[in-house]
Amino acid sequence: MTTRRSIEDLSPGLPRNFVRSCLLLLTAEQPSHGYDLLDRLASLGVAGADAGGLYRTLRSMEQEGLVHSHWETSTAGPARRTYQLTDEGRDWLHAWAGAHRESMRIMELFLQRYGELADELEAADR
Repeated sequence: MTTRRSIEDLSPGLPRNFVRSCLLLLTAEQPSHGYDLLDRLASLGVAGADAGGLYRTLRSMEQEGLVHSHWETSTAGPARRTYQLTDEGRDWLHAWAGAHRESMRIMELFLQRYGELADELEAADR
């Protein structure tokens, strides 16, 4: 039996809501359609996302008022839903960026202490 994984599960070890904060960052940089966001997520280290999971996450974010979408017509192809950041989404982007900074600070402390311990353990093994 295959379990359906959320797009949030694609980056183990990263902070909760990291993918959502990435989507907010990407839509803050420029309004984008789903497949463009899917491609650009990879540049932030989130690879392997499926389009269905991405669109479910975007719909959820729209229901929460973080992004807004509209249909954009094109003479070269079918209409595409384009997502853009809302004021509330911008507030959440700032909040998550602060939380990610704090997570980095704590992880750096951990890694520094681990590095010191690893050096001691390696010296003791010689």
